[in-house]
Amino acid sequence: MSEGECATAGTTIVSSLTEAPGAARPARRAWLVDLLLLASLWGASFLFMRIGAAEFGALPTAAVRVAIAALFLLPLLFARGQWPALRQRWKPALALGILNCGLPFAFFSFALLTVNSGLAAVLNATTPMFGALVAWAFFGDRPGGSRSAGLVAGFAGVAMLASRSAGFHSGADPTAALWAIAACLGACICYAFGASLTRKHLTGVPALATATGNQIGATLMLALPAWWLWPAHMPSLHAWLALVAVGTACTGLAYVLYFRLIESAGPARALTVTFLVPVFALFYGAVFLDEQITPWMLVCAAVIVCGVALSTGMVVLGRRRPAAATASRPPPR
Repeated sequence: MSEGECATAGTTIVSSLTEAPGAARPARRAWLVDLLLLASLWGASFLFMRIGAAEFGALPTAAVRVAIAALFLLPLLFARGQWPALRQRWKPALALGILNCGLPFAFFSFALLTVNSGLAAVLNATTPMFGALVAWAFFGDRPGGSRSAGLVAGFAGVAMLASRSAGFHSGADPTAALWAIAACLGACICYAFGASLTRKHLTGVPALATATGNQIGATLMLALPAWWLWPAHMPSLHAWLALVAVGTACTGLAYVLYFRLIESAGPARALTVTFLVPVFALFYGAVFLDEQITPWMLVCAAVIVCGVALSTGMVVLGRRRPAAATASRPPPR
């Protein structure tokens, strides 16, 4: 996504992101708009992180990203009068910033030193699958036959990706590539825990307050490691602009959208945004970074998406999805 496109997206959604919780909105249309905007912004984040990490390094890239996002969101928080909401629940809001932002951004920044942005986004699509595992292991949501088959298929798709060099930087060391894939999966596990814990501990907190608290918590966590590992030579203006874009549009605005989706539709539905993120990321990488999209990557991505669809219960083998299951979902606002 170009800087102009990010600015246009920001102008379009900034007012709606900070609206009062009770403001009336067309429910279904608003949910779809949130989903598409979030996917386009997060798809661009892999592009910008790859540009930034090449000069800043992994931890400084993550730290600058969340620091810029926090500085961007704080004025909006005060302008909307939501500082008391954050102050009341600041401990879980800051602590969950480690799982929702700090660790995942550091993991992906590290991975993007070795893998292309499109491949990282495809691996990011396993987040709902890990969410299903977290729900099973910690919340007693035992998967049935279809969901278990989906878990197997999803992990098989990841193994297929790891078995070849498609999506790796030219000359990448095989061991480094495996570590990069492990880092991407570690980020997805963090997202899965973060989504469920956010729903458990921050329900009722405005999305803007949750997003701001998360960015502050992640900034505090990453500040010292980033200072220690700061690059010896000042990064270029190009790298700085990439991190400004990823901090404001792809983090500040995007995380308000993300937490609004969790609040209104639940973590499972919010995490399905990762189905669309690879589409945008592959497009951005091919257009702006000349990344190659191989048939093998597309096959593996299709296997992973099918696995995620089954593991999250969106698709059920052998029978139609019961209408009651759809009705039991929290209604979107």
